[in-house]
Amino acid sequence: MAILGSIIKNAIDVRDALVSETTPIEAQEEVLKKLLETAKNTAFGKYYGFKKILESEHVTTSFAKTVPFFDYHKMRSQWWNRVEEGLEDITWPGKPSYFALSSGTTGKTSKRIPVTDEMIDAIRNTGIKQVGALSNFDLPADFFEKEIMMLGSSTDLTKRDEFLEGEISGISASNIPFWFQGYYKPGEEIAKIDDWDTRVQTIAERAKEWDIGALSGIPSWMELMLKEVIKYHNAETIHDVWPNLQVYTSGGVAFQPYEKSFKKLLSKPVTVIDTYLASEGFIAYQQRPDTTAMKLVTDNGIYFEFVPFKPDYINEDGSLKQDAPVISIAEVEKDQDYVLVMSTVSGAWRYLIGDTIAFTDVEKAEIKITGRTKFFLNVVGSQLSVNKMDVALRELEQEFDIEIPEFTLAAVKIKDDFYHHWYLGTEGAIDEETLAEALDNALKSANKNYKVARSKALKGVKVTVVSPSVFHEWSGKNKKKGGQVKMERVMKEEKFKEWEAFVKELKNE
Repeated sequence: MAILGSIIKNAIDVRDALVSETTPIEAQEEVLKKLLETAKNTAFGKYYGFKKILESEHVTTSFAKTVPFFDYHKMRSQWWNRVEEGLEDITWPGKPSYFALSSGTTGKTSKRIPVTDEMIDAIRNTGIKQVGALSNFDLPADFFEKEIMMLGSSTDLTKRDEFLEGEISGISASNIPFWFQGYYKPGEEIAKIDDWDTRVQTIAERAKEWDIGALSGIPSWMELMLKEVIKYHNAETIHDVWPNLQVYTSGGVAFQPYEKSFKKLLSKPVTVIDTYLASEGFIAYQQRPDTTAMKLVTDNGIYFEFVPFKPDYINEDGSLKQDAPVISIAEVEKDQDYVLVMSTVSGAWRYLIGDTIAFTDVEKAEIKITGRTKFFLNVVGSQLSVNKMDVALRELEQEFDIEIPEFTLAAVKIKDDFYHHWYLGTEGAIDEETLAEALDNALKSANKNYKVARSKALKGVKVTVVSPSVFHEWSGKNKKKGGQVKMERVMKEEKFKEWEAFVKELKNE
């Protein structure tokens, strides 16, 4: 019997039973008041009158009316540039210890997002809550004695002026609690290797030294790592190398597009648990097994607001119009797409993270990620969200028995007509015209606005099939392999031309 595992499992069960939670609405009101109280004497807090907001009868309403929406570029140009210069008490008391580098899914230039000690604590506390939630997943006691492979970005953080900087997964891994370090793989030495290919090769070489019970990381890069480990050991599946692998904690993007190809790397089922960790904070995690939705973290350093996701409220660059209506968690409705707005213990205020979400259970505050504001394709009224795109592609996978883990598209104009040109990452040998017709039909079924657009100005769908590896190479060329890097799903015309030239160049090599 796994004695240590039983002790740990029982401790988690007891802790989970003892934790009494306030309602999400109450928790959010307390978080906002604490944020405002803590930051009232900062430059930002004085400028926007946090003291006066705290004295108002309805703090949430007063806050929304007083402080404008910020995206990264506005926050940096007006406030965070002074934080970077080393000034204190700008948007949060003191100075941040870190800056999280986030190129996100668009552009080559990294964003530099402040990460305070309070945010490090918040991320760690949510991580502990997530571990506590494992008691809900009916895992055997010996699972809690196994090691966890965390495939993030390098923990070898860069010193820039007085700050350390790196991707949030690397910053988080460099702050792992001492009691967890014995379980953490690939370990500090390998995690510091900056070059992705070298790090993965080293993991493959050392893989059989570890008894991995759980994986954690972005699906696309995790899948590549597992393939390298399998290839290096001439194995059939990853369970030939790590026979006790039972859990995969996915994050960064939706797991569903990768599910079919991921399962081919396994010889037995694993429990998939979704998480939502961004450079701006640990936003949500899956708390129970009978759903794929994630519980919004409402009591730990982040205050959330929600803007209904409608074209009238979104600027062309994906930012919010200042007169867009906003609601608190007390007013949200099930199955409605919202733009997520955050205020945090890192000094982000009414900050547009760029994601859209929908509540699957309002009372439990459970959500799913539905897309990105920049990846909303609304040329000629098609109103296609990433969520609708994923639904259509899952239908194609089932119809043709193929995997399509990666894709991108753009609205292109041929002569005087608009088309949606899709690049699908798949090894399936299906005729492109057949795929285009099936995709078009699936999108019509998934989205009534798309169906209307197709009967008018949107003339058709074009499909080009490429290997999924092309998408990984594109990420490597434009940003960096591994870590938090995600593929842009919808491209503007100029970026799409670069993409097409890149694909053509690869074919000619």
